[in-house]
Amino acid sequence: MARTLVVDDERSMREFLAIYLRRAGHVVETAIDGAQALELLASAETPPDLVITDLKMPGSVDGLAVLDEVKRRTPDTQVIVVTAFATATTAIAAMKRGAYDYLTKPFKIDEISLVIERALERRALIQANAELREIVRGRYRLSSLLGKSLAMQRVFDLVRKVAATRSNVLVTGESGTGKELVARALHSEGPREKRPFIAVNCGAIPEALIESELFGHIKGAFTGAQHAHEGLFVAAHGGTLFLDEIGELSSAMQVKLLRVLQERRVKPVGGVEEREVDVRIVTATNRELDAEVARGAFRQDLYYRLNVIEIALPPLRARRDDIPLLAEHFLRRHAAEMAREFTGLTPEALAALSTYDFPGNVRELENIIERAVALGSGPQLGRDALPELTRNHSIGKRAAERQDLPVGDGDTGFDLDRVLADYEREIISRALAQERGVRTVAARRLGITFRSLRYRLLKLGLDQPSDLPPDGTDAADLPEPGTDPIGQRTAHLGTGK
Repeated sequence: MARTLVVDDERSMREFLAIYLRRAGHVVETAIDGAQALELLASAETPPDLVITDLKMPGSVDGLAVLDEVKRRTPDTQVIVVTAFATATTAIAAMKRGAYDYLTKPFKIDEISLVIERALERRALIQANAELREIVRGRYRLSSLLGKSLAMQRVFDLVRKVAATRSNVLVTGESGTGKELVARALHSEGPREKRPFIAVNCGAIPEALIESELFGHIKGAFTGAQHAHEGLFVAAHGGTLFLDEIGELSSAMQVKLLRVLQERRVKPVGGVEEREVDVRIVTATNRELDAEVARGAFRQDLYYRLNVIEIALPPLRARRDDIPLLAEHFLRRHAAEMAREFTGLTPEALAALSTYDFPGNVRELENIIERAVALGSGPQLGRDALPELTRNHSIGKRAAERQDLPVGDGDTGFDLDRVLADYEREIISRALAQERGVRTVAARRLGITFRSLRYRLLKLGLDQPSDLPPDGTDAADLPEPGTDPIGQRTAHLGTGK
């Protein structure tokens, strides 16, 4: 739904465009001349998405003046200029001043319809790109660590407290939980924000090269060392060095790292002079380092040096309340990157995601949403856009966990119809509860007609025939959402009341 301002001194043209645009779903305002248009622009709480203005109008404010004011106030608003007096000079002037297009009266409906559609697509793309830039700029700040669960709120509080210190931090958690995001948040929320942040995966560097990579080397220190290399500790001076998968370090490298942490000085491979470094160390691991210490695989003194403060990230399955929030966030991000439009995920898709265990945690959820955006079709991403394992996991898990399901033995077999009915009953009850019992809105949320919802309520035993409207009642005949007496009687569904 676009907000559109039509400016034309010719009444018939103004009313024609207003009627056409309203039928197309636009919210339309009209102005009889340029002066009134400027007044509407100045008083509007929300700027229009599109302005269609005549070029020549009575008074001192013509279409080019309207164009200039629109672009001054909201550069993203698209402006289409129309006129009965077309010349190459005026067309070029309008385009140079930011008009999206220029049409000559009289024009055909198909012609202006196509121009309007493309203008709004251009605005949507500009907004999506702006949103993506904001996401990129804010990706590594604390605000990018999304989560409303109690577990994540505790993580946020700890990050805020620790960020201002220089204490070493050990971030623990399963793979894909966002350990590097925490490290970047610690850096960007603290006083070292404008200094370097350098991340290195200790498990990805060959043993023969990791000392040189961390501490540097002098020219000729070993075969192939044709140039001196300062090392990551020196490169991160004044900032933060994030050592991911710290548990992969060999015993020899653990000793050398311990010495650097104690002395805060590094000596390059093959060199004799040490260099002082001021680096905040953040490490991460998906291993149980205390267990590694107990069995002698990790040095105890290094462990305590690194683990001054521990931030433990919970797996995604332990904070299921965050799954819808994260899913919607990733949907917006990848839809913007792929220039696709989605209004959200269907309740069925969210239900499937919310019961999946996510062995790959947040990283797996993002991959699932990215795949769904690439393969799905709008306006909402449905359960069928999810990978088979994800969309079938919830039903299988319910069947395995619920003891009252008649799994049976011998010839009895598994009662599949009952499992599916239970799942359908739960989804419908949840939709009704979320929409406060308003059935017309719940039906739209579920992607079904009101008649279909009414049939399912009866079939699943969620309502009695006497409570429902006559068979001839359609959704269009019902009261507006929020005033539906039928919906008010079913507001208890799915709430336990």
